[in-house]
Amino acid sequence: MSWVTNMMLSVSFEDEPLVVELSDWLRSHGGPHGSTLRGCGYLRDLTSDEARWGGRKMPECTVWAGALNHADIPALLAKVAEFAWLEPDTVQLFLMDQDDICFQVWMVRGGVWRQYAPMDPFEGSGGDAVIAAG
Repeated sequence: MSWVTNMMLSVSFEDEPLVVELSDWLRSHGGPHGSTLRGCGYLRDLTSDEARWGGRKMPECTVWAGALNHADIPALLAKVAEFAWLEPDTVQLFLMDQDDICFQVWMVRGGVWRQYAPMDPFEGSGGDAVIAAG
């Protein structure tokens, strides 16, 4: 049985090496806490020269994505928060668990790693989960 988490990560071009490092971490350490599973997946660049989106233009952003299997989401969030991003204000993380109907959106603002989209899609305001960026 699997549990899928859809993940997209948008960063500045200068921070792409950190996304590669995060993808390597997902391959080897991203499995559920206490599990014998080694890794939960990896990320692929959706904005490479080979990527094709709708429209007549190529994307002018950097977006990486993966379908993660049994990901330890708290560990993933902590890992993203601990990176020394060169342009932290451009980091946007989108997560959608298997039974969710919308993405959670996480961003760094003022040095704080914060969830901006609500945890409950029917709430009238954003979520209040916070992890300090380091």
